[in-house]
Amino acid sequence: MPYSDRRLLAVLNHTLWFLPSVASCHAMRNLLASRENVFYHDYRVTVCAGPEAGIGADALTPVLKAMNTPNALETKTITLTCGKLTTGVSVKPWTGIFMLRNTTSPETYFQAAFRVQTPWTIKNPDGLHPNNEEIIKRECYVFDFAPNRALRLISEYSCALNIDISTNPEQKVAEFIHFLPVLCYDGSSMKAVNAGDILDYTVSGTTATLLARRWESAMLVNVDNETLRRLMASQEAMNALMNIEGFRSLNKDIETIINKNELINKTKREKGDDITKTDKKKLTEEQKEIKSMRKQIQEKLIKFATRIPVFMYLTDYRENCLRDVITQLEPGLFKKVTGLGVNDFEQLVSLNVFNGTLMNQAIFQFKRYENASLEYTGINRHTKDTHVGGFDTVVTKEEFVNMD
Repeated sequence: MPYSDRRLLAVLNHTLWFLPSVASCHAMRNLLASRENVFYHDYRVTVCAGPEAGIGADALTPVLKAMNTPNALETKTITLTCGKLTTGVSVKPWTGIFMLRNTTSPETYFQAAFRVQTPWTIKNPDGLHPNNEEIIKRECYVFDFAPNRALRLISEYSCALNIDISTNPEQKVAEFIHFLPVLCYDGSSMKAVNAGDILDYTVSGTTATLLARRWESAMLVNVDNETLRRLMASQEAMNALMNIEGFRSLNKDIETIINKNELINKTKREKGDDITKTDKKKLTEEQKEIKSMRKQIQEKLIKFATRIPVFMYLTDYRENCLRDVITQLEPGLFKKVTGLGVNDFEQLVSLNVFNGTLMNQAIFQFKRYENASLEYTGINRHTKDTHVGGFDTVVTKEEFVNMD
């Protein structure tokens, strides 16, 4: 994900990857150098692990050489380590660290994490003003792909730093993340996690807030041009949606998006490099209008998706996939909760308006959280069930329990 976002891509020219062993460092270097990983061929990869990497300050020399300091702005590097250079060194161009090892020590974790926090500035950048100083590194990132571990360590470390018994854990965590904000990826964007969410996550493995955000993710619905065309071509689906409050002008909005998009593509195709500044400005304004209208349709469909957890709370069929429950077992309840009939729902699913794969993930996580919230009361109505249903998929109970 980090390198797929163009905003982060511009920042992550030099990164440190923290791996579990010397062998894993060499294996990662070979993987990055393999023929199919063309993207990483632009980066100079340095293995800073094992006796051949040198001891102490000697291990730093190959890293700085690869960066070609002081011309580090023009180079790209990845440093692979399993321990070297994670304490007591300052490498200014590092702007990100990837935590790719399972450490349980907060001290080891944050010592390594703070390697990328070293300020990077240049004095007298234009050669004319000796007192001027330009800030090169304005932000740095720690990427962790094990949220349970990362948030647990943040909770433990922030509480250990502040020994004041009059301050509760949430206040301690809040103070810590004020200086080290925690962001989570909800499928479409990065959002800040507050202290309460972090403590909830360390106790239960997830939080109600993060689960709720999954149902607000733009990834759950498809509003690309092809999907909108299919939707517009189905009069039944359009009539069903336009009967719901907020979708009255859907037909007009979709038609505008498709027509304007085709006009923009036609103009670009016909004029090519000869396009004038006036035309460029006009196309930019129209693209902004299309983006705004597409987002409005997306938000309206997401509002419908957020009603699905309500329906899941009300229905008691856990062993069936939700699609079967809606269409066969509880069509009347679904109509009351969402405003859509069974035929309408089937139409939308067949048109790929809803992303079935992500719906399944969200439903399974919802059910795991619901189980945890009911266990302490002794309520378990589904002890005899051997299968658990998602949106359009059914898995065995064993697979469900073993899900990450």
